[in-house]
Amino acid sequence: MKFPTFKLEDYFSHSEFKASYLMGSSDAESFSLQEILALADDETRSIWETLRLGYTEVQGSPLLRNEIAHLYPGLQADNILCFAGGEEAIFCTFLSVLNKETHAIVVTPCYQSLHTLALSFAGSVTTIALDEAQGWKLDLDKVKDAIRPNTTLIIFNFPNNPTGALLNKDEVKNLIDITSSHDIYIFSDEVYRLLGRSSLTWDAPVASLYPKAISLSVMSKAFGMAGLRIGWIATQNKELLKSIEFTKHYTSICNSGLSEVVSLIALRAKDIVLKRNCEIIDNNLSILDNFFGDNYTRFSWVRPSGGCVGLVTFNIATPIDIFAQELLDNTGVLIIPGSIFDIEGNTFRIGFGRKNFPEALERFETYVNRYAKESSYS
Repeated sequence: MKFPTFKLEDYFSHSEFKASYLMGSSDAESFSLQEILALADDETRSIWETLRLGYTEVQGSPLLRNEIAHLYPGLQADNILCFAGGEEAIFCTFLSVLNKETHAIVVTPCYQSLHTLALSFAGSVTTIALDEAQGWKLDLDKVKDAIRPNTTLIIFNFPNNPTGALLNKDEVKNLIDITSSHDIYIFSDEVYRLLGRSSLTWDAPVASLYPKAISLSVMSKAFGMAGLRIGWIATQNKELLKSIEFTKHYTSICNSGLSEVVSLIALRAKDIVLKRNCEIIDNNLSILDNFFGDNYTRFSWVRPSGGCVGLVTFNIATPIDIFAQELLDNTGVLIIPGSIFDIEGNTFRIGFGRKNFPEALERFETYVNRYAKESSYS
């Protein structure tokens, strides 16, 4: 099976480590290993200091899965399956749930593999686009109308990447009502859950609300620890979880023991970790509010409801892909053109989860001002 180019990852592979400022990054500020180890309790410090570098359990460390389960009201450790990052979790789940006799529904825009892997494994796929004119709202009537007799899976991502849109409690309930009436699985990509404004309150994850829901999360986004490569799915359906586990036997088999222990330490200190990351977002969103207010003729966006990314429309004649490359070459600032997400027009993803975001934005604004004077752009 041959997959199409993963446009976002290909873009990052050419540009990410050349850039001085990742103003299009989709994760929160990272931590040093020393910072996380300093948060260890007596038990996890002992586990770290005596760790032997052998194989780990396929499902993930029991202690780690127990800690993850605390994020999902009503679920236990045996409702959790760990992976080497979120991508593996998506791959194994879709391969287990979908086949050429099935139909899937994918809400877009989204992280490309949610769509690409559905296209690869299902017989047919229907996309439902979020409505920008309605603040990136999901039209549930379109979801209902897209359901076919062989629809097996509905796939969505909230807080959404790249728009920052959220579903409210009533929308989640209505979506579950639609899927449950047709006995359809839900795959809910929740990697940005718990990350956003400090004042934001979070409803229960979808896996806690619906027996056929599968919630995806990772250490990479909200927790700012992408280098650990730890992800997981949560579901009430233990039979499905076992099927997905069998698929994992053909991928990573098991995770890094080092990463599992560091993840355990971080999750036990999640209040400290998330508080720091959400405070960074508070500060950066305030700066962005001022920036968009000062530059309202040039830029517009729907202010993200959650997460650390948003989609910006740029009033410029130059195609955004060209501008983004020139920006990187001249300033070291990286943004992600909307074309990477198959979004038409001059849009780009902005990421505001990093501490150096104010400096990156200042460089960006200086370059835009200079660019306006040197070109036909106004």
